[in-house]
Amino acid sequence: MLENYWWIWFALAAIFIIVEIFTAGFFILWFGVGAAVAGVLALLGLDPVWQWGAFVVVSAALFAGSRRFAERFSKKQPPGIGADRLIGKRGVVLEAIDDVGNTGRVRIDKEEWRADAHEAEAVPEGARVEVVRLEGTHVVVRQLKEEQS
Repeated sequence: MLENYWWIWFALAAIFIIVEIFTAGFFILWFGVGAAVAGVLALLGLDPVWQWGAFVVVSAALFAGSRRFAERFSKKQPPGIGADRLIGKRGVVLEAIDDVGNTGRVRIDKEEWRADAHEAEAVPEGARVEVVRLEGTHVVVRQLKEEQS
């Protein structure tokens, strides 16, 4: 009964591939390739069990292989590159970081950044701070102990 429905596999493959165009990463593409292989098996007259088996095995193998390949080439950004270069750097508060909104402005080297306090505490203007981490476009800073009064 299902032997004459090979076109369903090819339609499914086309849908997966079209959806992949609109998504990030190569996740759905491999299901499209698996569906195309199952469609070929359906054209050759193999039972639906073989078709489904091929779909699952091919999709899973391609997905697993692409993950290893992607991890090899998309390593984590090394420290000291991009915005991560700011972590551990010291700067000065230009606009006080209040304990209510917890946002102010700091200068680190020659750059100005929006800043949040590491702990919910006010950091006065002119205080020396150190960058603890980045959260979006804000640096999270802690006031240096020798500067606290």
